[in-house]
Amino acid sequence: MGRYGVYYGAYYDPTYFLVVIGVVLCLLAQLRIKSTFKKYSKVMSRSGMTGAQAAQRILQLSGIYDVRIEHIRGELTDHYDPSSKVLRLSDSVYGSNSIAAIGVAAHECGHAVQHNKGYAPLKIRSALVPAANIGSKLGIPIIILGVLLGMNQLFIQIGIWVFALAVLFQVVTLPVEFNASGRALSMLGNYGLMENDETRSCRKVLSAAALTYVAAAASSILQLLRLIVLYGNNGNRRRR
Repeated sequence: MGRYGVYYGAYYDPTYFLVVIGVVLCLLAQLRIKSTFKKYSKVMSRSGMTGAQAAQRILQLSGIYDVRIEHIRGELTDHYDPSSKVLRLSDSVYGSNSIAAIGVAAHECGHAVQHNKGYAPLKIRSALVPAANIGSKLGIPIIILGVLLGMNQLFIQIGIWVFALAVLFQVVTLPVEFNASGRALSMLGNYGLMENDETRSCRKVLSAAALTYVAAAASSILQLLRLIVLYGNNGNRRRR
């Protein structure tokens, strides 16, 4: 049993399939958003507005005048920073007048509206950012330290709980992102920035983007589950 336990722990770990599933889910989600965004980046909006112009219009019509719009380098690096009230739009969104660009810009405006209205899940997510950063950076190293210290269960358990903070952040992110997309689609229609058929196309872009958050959350949960399974197995083997 002792030799088998060493072999099992060092060379063969059937829980790796959980990691593989998570990686595959994330890759598929990334492929989906890239292909969908690329497709609708070629479809120009009838309004002729760029992503930056649409964002400015949405913010004004929503009664928000204290949020700056900035250009940020990269592709799909768009985000809203509630701490500085800055909406940053990427190269492929800021100056583009495509349906995809306006949809992404509107989504980020959705976050600005959430912040302006005090949307509770956004407040929770913002509060979790420091803990999530610690969890993502230190959770696994603490677990590894516990393993190196002779399967020290205290360190392993602390590491799992710390890593769980990052997982919690991923889970809380889901309703925030879904709500922002819902707000975006409503504002595009209600403010007359898009016609019905354009809004339907925009929905496809935002739905594909939402899948990346779902995949990330699922991957994190699977990783946490794997750590819990390994911790339980190691504890049982120690007692034997």
